[in-house]
Amino acid sequence: MQLIGSLFFTAFLFAWTFMVGVVFAIASVFMPFPSRFGFARFWARSTLKVLEWTCSLTYSVEGRENLPPGNHIALWKHSSSWETIAMSAIFPRQVWVLKRELQWIPFVGWGIRQLHAIAIDRRSGHVAVTQVVEQGKQRLAEGAWIMVFPEGTRMAPGETRRYGVSGALLASESARLIIPVAHNAGYFWPRRGWMKQRGVVRVVIGPPILCAGRDPRVINEEAQGWIEQQVRRLAPGADRSTEATTAS
Repeated sequence: MQLIGSLFFTAFLFAWTFMVGVVFAIASVFMPFPSRFGFARFWARSTLKVLEWTCSLTYSVEGRENLPPGNHIALWKHSSSWETIAMSAIFPRQVWVLKRELQWIPFVGWGIRQLHAIAIDRRSGHVAVTQVVEQGKQRLAEGAWIMVFPEGTRMAPGETRRYGVSGALLASESARLIIPVAHNAGYFWPRRGWMKQRGVVRVVIGPPILCAGRDPRVINEEAQGWIEQQVRRLAPGADRSTEATTAS
């Protein structure tokens, strides 16, 4: 049944995303920017609901009280396609830092542009960092949160790499907060492959990190340390070990 559910969900995801993209591409012409995010949230929540029905994969969120007033920059662990959907359902109105190739998808790419996403060429190095900072300040002024995957690409569970500097630099220069977000989605929806495992993805929103005037490298060290520690704690094996210790 898990195999059939995963196959059905995969087909649904592509068809549903394309259909919503077509409708949104047309409707966005008549909608002000603040209202457009409602489409993205509807798409995300409906997709997660179908994921629950077909694959018995749900999620829980800890630390919602750590979301401060206003709009800031969130650094998300990137280990799956799951979080690219879930962030729109969990966080307030937002824009995403993403690879520019996504804008080339028919209709979907037009929708991404209409949502003011920050589309970068990941191979351009310093130019991409400058783009994130400049456009990020504009998006913050528009009242949107900025969603960043600091690792730049999906990492297998238990793995990480040096965090990119763009999110931390934007937070330092704009005097906004960094909100670190950890989760264990990679154990249920692998970064390569379409098979989904049943279970509960646990998302943990961390305490805000003060950034104004600080060295972005120091900010990243603090954020990465917290995120990777939480990811280790959320690993299914670690959970069972903790429960066994507690029970004994």
